[in-house]
Amino acid sequence: MTISWIDWTIIGVFFLVSMLIGVFASKQAGSSAKEFFLSGRNMPWWLLGVSMVATTFSADTPNLVTDIVRKGGVSGNWVWWAFLLTGMLTVFVYAKLWRRSEVTTDLEFYELRYGGKPAAFLRAFRALYLGVFFNVVIMATVSLAAIKIGGVMLGLSPIETLLLASVVTVIYSSLGGLKGVLLTDFFQFFIAMIGSVGAAIYVLDMPEIGSLNNLLTHPNVADKLDFFPDFNDWNLLIPLLIMPLAIQWWATWYPGAEPGGGGYIAQRMLSAKDEKNAIGATLFFNIAHYAMRPWPWIIVALSSLIIFPQISDLGAAFPNIPADKLGDDLAYSAMLTFLPTGLIGIVLASLIAAVMSTLSTHLNWGSSYVVNDFYLRFIKPNASDKELVAVGRISTVLLMVLAAVLALALSNALEAFNILLQIGAGTGLIFILRWFWWRINAYTEIWAMFISFAVAIFFESINPRLGFIDIPAEQSYLKLLYGVGITTIGWVLVTFLTKPEKDEILLSFYRKVRPAAFGWKKLLDRYPKEQQEQGQLPMEIGLMLVGTVMVYAALFAVGFVLYGNFVGALIAGVVSLAGGFIIVRNWDRMKLS
Repeated sequence: MTISWIDWTIIGVFFLVSMLIGVFASKQAGSSAKEFFLSGRNMPWWLLGVSMVATTFSADTPNLVTDIVRKGGVSGNWVWWAFLLTGMLTVFVYAKLWRRSEVTTDLEFYELRYGGKPAAFLRAFRALYLGVFFNVVIMATVSLAAIKIGGVMLGLSPIETLLLASVVTVIYSSLGGLKGVLLTDFFQFFIAMIGSVGAAIYVLDMPEIGSLNNLLTHPNVADKLDFFPDFNDWNLLIPLLIMPLAIQWWATWYPGAEPGGGGYIAQRMLSAKDEKNAIGATLFFNIAHYAMRPWPWIIVALSSLIIFPQISDLGAAFPNIPADKLGDDLAYSAMLTFLPTGLIGIVLASLIAAVMSTLSTHLNWGSSYVVNDFYLRFIKPNASDKELVAVGRISTVLLMVLAAVLALALSNALEAFNILLQIGAGTGLIFILRWFWWRINAYTEIWAMFISFAVAIFFESINPRLGFIDIPAEQSYLKLLYGVGITTIGWVLVTFLTKPEKDEILLSFYRKVRPAAFGWKKLLDRYPKEQQEQGQLPMEIGLMLVGTVMVYAALFAVGFVLYGNFVGALIAGVVSLAGGFIIVRNWDRMKLS
């Protein structure tokens, strides 16, 4: 493909604006660690919500969706659509609790909820485990997507692509802190949306496709359009629908979809002006993430089945791509090579925006763990704000270097997605219950973390080589099921075999966060004068379910329109609007600050 001067100009302007935003935010960001990592806790819902969407608008996400659609059809997307349940749970139950906690990072929560050396160990270990190890893996998958885009669309080597993708991102992330990330995300979100929608429209007009109707009736595509897997095929139904909806959403830990909120989602909630803005931000994020964005990616993915029906066709078209990087996820970038001058510049800028927005968020989030939860807490408690900001900027650079090195060893985004799910299998329920059940302690989380990691290593590395447990390829979901079961049994046993946290620690947490009292009753009954919060948990869970139906209905309404089923679109649209009406009517009843 040919990149014209017009395309390069568009890309250059995009880089320049991103850099200027970082420079603009640098003075305020450098004034204190709280400014650098939380923007002074004064951010509005719309900016935080768009930032969350931009972060998950990573360049590896359309690659992941393309991989899923080419292998399992549209219904295969339930492996990530199911996370809407935990997203809505965060909106209506946990967003206000996080904001009330007033911690700097979600890891600081550990020494608010638990006490003593176990809590300190948990905070320190997870600062490195999540902030460095897990974070680097996530950024490596994003960098892998950049490698494939650069190789297919620009003919760049993996190292050349990584250098171009990371340098600007590191500069504005390290200069501007979270505020620079938020402002840049806002700008990059609209570029990314324009690029993905524009690419889908152009692809449908290609001679090989002809129109949306031709696409949907093509024999390579017609059997991949169902919203749900075949209910008569249990080998598809269980892994694609039953497992995600029944177990995966609450039992696994995955960045950006943590049960109970966490990671960079928690960071955004903690930086909100108040509880209303924290809830508004996460609600907008879940609507945009699940209902607004998927269909342009799905259209391009389905179109790729006509242009490149087999992986071998991709290999023949792009012989410069290394064999270990060749997979179905490459098809998205391959389809974009057909775009015309001007649009290709916008789309390339949108893909660069997707890479940079995700990397910048993870760099700031990861460095916040390194600085606040490891360096300041355990290495130098009396460090000045200037020193903390400097350490944050240094750790930003080092995290990017580690991610780039790992990206060169990965082969596809779906592989990394499944590994991360397996590592977090069985831990999710703890993150849901720890706010509402006084009996959970630091040992619960420590052992859950180690058990889930050990089980993941067994199923992903040891078992394939030694064959202790025979797991057929079509039943690979059993690995996740085993992981959830073993880890959950393990941490429940540990919880009851170890002592609960001291009463004074539990009461301090309860008074500050004010969760519903039903799970704390045994503790609170020992202190008759302690006020017991009645809470609104039944209403909040009801709104969570309403919100989930609302977003799924909106998602399917768009799909029905594209499929030409206007009756289905009308019904789904009415259901979605009804859900929105119920949420609006109950907004003031949530008693938010």
